[in-house]
Amino acid sequence: MHVIVLLSSTHGLYRGAEPRHRRTRFYNRGEYTAGEPNADESENSWARTARANRRLTLHRESCYTASVSEKLIHEIIPVGMLQCNCSILGDAETREAIVVDPGDEVERILEILREHRLNVRAIVSTHTHIDHVGGLARLHAATKAPVLIHEADLELYRHLDMQAQFLGMRTPESMRIEDFVKEGDSVRWGGYAARVIHTPGHTPGSISLLVETGQPSEQARADPVKPQPAKASAQAHLHAHLKTHAGELAPSREGAPAAGLLVAGDTLFQGSIGRTDLWGGSMKDILRSIREKLLALPDETLVIPGHGDNTTIGAERAENPYLR
Repeated sequence: MHVIVLLSSTHGLYRGAEPRHRRTRFYNRGEYTAGEPNADESENSWARTARANRRLTLHRESCYTASVSEKLIHEIIPVGMLQCNCSILGDAETREAIVVDPGDEVERILEILREHRLNVRAIVSTHTHIDHVGGLARLHAATKAPVLIHEADLELYRHLDMQAQFLGMRTPESMRIEDFVKEGDSVRWGGYAARVIHTPGHTPGSISLLVETGQPSEQARADPVKPQPAKASAQAHLHAHLKTHAGELAPSREGAPAAGLLVAGDTLFQGSIGRTDLWGGSMKDILRSIREKLLALPDETLVIPGHGDNTTIGAERAENPYLR
């Protein structure tokens, strides 16, 4: 029998200790902007350029045109008490989508899906802390889409009642999860795919999702995923939406990974990393995950953390105090 022990207080559930000079986060439905650095901050020219380029505007059809295809719909919705960044990633041509980390406010998520006329093909949780999975069962019930997590986080998900008690909140509805992803798997929707990167440390089963640069593959457009009946088995769902593959997404240069969009969960934040003092956390593992896997990505890779402001791999490589 596994016993989960949750430590510390509600504040800072997902982050490590706050570094100095944390920026204020500004968000509304149309714009997502990070503040500029103070004039007295010590940073190199690359970091100053990266910060200047971090002012981003979200559009309904094309959010990050410098990094990913113009056909990719990407909505970031901070949800719940801890403002988890839920991501909706959709193909503007096929209208298929995935939802990442539906922590709460399911009706709001469904409203945005309806606005874009999106059909959810999969629901993915970067890890199973309650602020990232609180709305998972309700969204599954509404969309019938398969739910994907890393199996190493299943035990944590089974103890949502203890997590809720820790936060002083009602235990959310839960569900039986039978579909699991692992390192190197690809979660597909429409003509797009996100590569699964196992990044343990914040939790044993934490994952990040990398949507790499490039237009959707011709094969994916020619052979789109067919809708499954509402009562289709989990095995049939998984076969339709999850394929392990290599080399389908073109690299930016020979021998190097392509820059793109990284949904990092609670592994990497702007100026910080995920906390490791909760059940299953490991400072050694999270630093290894970041240094060996995430920092191997191009500097231009846009990072969508589980909470707070967007950042880039290059900015965190240059400035993050935990990575020096």
